[in-house]
Amino acid sequence: MANRNPATLALSALGDGTRRSIFERLTRGPAAVVDLARGLPVSRPAVSQHLKVLKQAGLVREVADGTRRIYHVDPRGVGALRDWLDQHWRGALAAFQHYADDINDKESSP
Repeated sequence: MANRNPATLALSALGDGTRRSIFERLTRGPAAVVDLARGLPVSRPAVSQHLKVLKQAGLVREVADGTRRIYHVDPRGVGALRDWLDQHWRGALAAFQHYADDINDKESSP
């Protein structure tokens, strides 16, 4: 992935349905590739590739457990995404407030 801001990387990574499913599974708790692949319509090597993209986007991290790698949601990446969403949410709320005030002013005018 090109060098972009963390939120852009996260949104791009989550744009793929399989990666989104993997990420959602990890929000319920840490898991190994074999566990994540269970029930998905892709192979274990494909799940590993999706995890690589999620890791590059800062959304997941891995911890060695013997010969296995256990994947976890990375709160730093989720935090960067949330900060981005909050910034835009605040802007949307401010625009709505301005709109509501304008309507109220128009209704109050004779």
